[in-house]
Amino acid sequence: MAEATRAPLPEDKAQRYAALRAEIAAVIAGEPSRIARYASAASLLAQAFPDRFFWTGFYLVDEAKRNELVVGPYQGTLGCLRIPFGKGVCGAAAQACATIIVPDVHAFPGHIACDSRSNSEIVTPVFDRSGVLAAVLDVDSTQFNAFDETDQAGLEAICADLLTLD
Repeated sequence: MAEATRAPLPEDKAQRYAALRAEIAAVIAGEPSRIARYASAASLLAQAFPDRFFWTGFYLVDEAKRNELVVGPYQGTLGCLRIPFGKGVCGAAAQACATIIVPDVHAFPGHIACDSRSNSEIVTPVFDRSGVLAAVLDVDSTQFNAFDETDQAGLEAICADLLTLD
């Protein structure tokens, strides 16, 4: 299969997220598989911010346990396989059902170092249509202070689109 040619993304970060949101929505339109939607989003996000996004992927709520995350589709180095709710940044975001931005993961109490090269992180919840937590989107950077409110708004908007077919 030939690789699709992508239009250049805007330099402005907010505009880049808006263009990326539209691109992801177009790619996943009509796709019934949640895993396929997550995999496509992780790939496109990682490609859109290669200088800042070191690890980009999803941790899915384990449907049998409901209080633990299991690694899902991602781009990057080896991820942690399972994360209990309340542990690390991903588990804290899952427990709070809210986005968490961590400028320095080494200062975050209980941080789980899946890769010691990560220095900052943003984790955004993904909800199903009934408002139940389905997953979290985890993005790590080797840079400190790599994420801000623009990243939060952009990632939350993209995550809101991922489960529209469920």
